[in-house]
Amino acid sequence: MDHPRVTFFHAPQSRSGGARALLEELGADYDLHALNLKTGDTRKPEYLAINPMGKVPAIRHGEALVTEQPAVFLYLADLYPEAGLAPPLGDPLRGPYLRWLVYYGSCFEPAVVDKSMQREPAAPSTCPYGDYDTMLKTLTDQLERGPYLLGDTFSAADVLWGTALNWTVTFKLVPELPVIRAYIDRVLARPAMQRAAAADAALVAAQSA
Repeated sequence: MDHPRVTFFHAPQSRSGGARALLEELGADYDLHALNLKTGDTRKPEYLAINPMGKVPAIRHGEALVTEQPAVFLYLADLYPEAGLAPPLGDPLRGPYLRWLVYYGSCFEPAVVDKSMQREPAAPSTCPYGDYDTMLKTLTDQLERGPYLLGDTFSAADVLWGTALNWTVTFKLVPELPVIRAYIDRVLARPAMQRAAAADAALVAAQSA
């Protein structure tokens, strides 16, 4: 299926690395708009017109402008249905797929940030993620059922979680439990993930030159 080209706003060594990996997994035809965090590109007026939050990733596709990482993943995976990374409406896996994409931003990241900053979270009854231990156990219980979040079906959710867990484990924000380590290795071993990592390494080198 033919698609208008996607413009991808991306800074290496940031959350948008996962979106770059997804574009590779999808075989997407895209134009890279590289941003350099060290020179403050995401805080310049030109980019703030794209995303006033000054965050990456963002994509432009035709007249559509999409920001916020889970939204970018949802949009791209649905844009390329032939890649098979997004269960369609009516598929029983669509619900769990949406759950895990949203769980990342609504539960995982807030819990990890609170813990890393040693902030006292709200009471579980009012905290968006409940409590850290329950949040993490919910995730690891699902990973134990593996090999992927949707069982035998690899999806865009695994691209998001594989890259996010790799980052958070590397910086010791999440414990390197065997089930987490095995999942990260399984996802990052995929050829598309390797291509994205190599491309980002080259971009980091170019921006540092």
